[in-house]
Amino acid sequence: MDLPTSTADQYPTRKSTEPALLYRKDPTVWGSGDGPFTSDELKGYDGRGYTQVESLVTADEVKAYRAELERLSSDRKLRSDERVIVEPTSDEVRSVFEVHKISKVFSDLVNDPRLVERARQILGSDVYVHQSRVNYKPGFGGGSFYWHSDFETWHAEDGMPRMRSVSFSVALTDNHTHNGALMIMPGSHRTFVSCVGETPEDHYRSSLKSQHVGTPDQQSLTYLADQHGIDVLTGAAGGVTVFDSNCMHGSGGNITPYPRSNVFIVFNSVENACEKPFSAPSPRPEFLSARDFTPAGR
Repeated sequence: MDLPTSTADQYPTRKSTEPALLYRKDPTVWGSGDGPFTSDELKGYDGRGYTQVESLVTADEVKAYRAELERLSSDRKLRSDERVIVEPTSDEVRSVFEVHKISKVFSDLVNDPRLVERARQILGSDVYVHQSRVNYKPGFGGGSFYWHSDFETWHAEDGMPRMRSVSFSVALTDNHTHNGALMIMPGSHRTFVSCVGETPEDHYRSSLKSQHVGTPDQQSLTYLADQHGIDVLTGAAGGVTVFDSNCMHGSGGNITPYPRSNVFIVFNSVENACEKPFSAPSPRPEFLSARDFTPAGR
């Protein structure tokens, strides 16, 4: 499909030889208080850039999602699919993308009103699924995810104009401090880290296993950590972490016996649909950056 001409670039990145810290120009909460979140929960989300909801999905649902997770990871036919990413040092599955189109079970989840209505409340509009995936972090070897802002990549390589998207991480296993739990710098969503280095053609092929271009510099990370600290987000299976697209986050490797797996869903406002990439020669494939802007849950 032909992509519209890009609007003015409010968050330039990968265009300079020096990194920069830029003020956020967009709200964190676009909608009103009407919805599943209480006003206090929205206020906390606005300040920290994230919130957690305990037991949003039931124990029986977690069991069904984990069974589907196991089915997908053991499907040898899927290994040849570009949407399946394996660990760089092993044959273990790392992620399966566009999982809501591969699996009816996860299609139902991304359209579930418990998630969609919360996304609508935060973003102030109908939403569509920009990306979905399941992440595996098996015991004794699950790899790390280096510090990054998702929005930096979605803006540079997918053409997402503004910070008007939100991620939902549905925990399918218990998250402990020691098994590679998500780490977020609370409040970091108010600062955009402009990265250095031009985006190579088909950068996604290497970045999904180990990203280098589009990662923040150590000086900027140190500044943000000193300003905001680091929260380690633990919780039981069935809980959901909801976080802003510009939160600086990452996770360590998992050398414990206890796996950490989650379903990751990105909702973007239908009023923030992706255009031409702002800092890449061409957009990433649709399994990473949807070009179907049909509202979820409708």
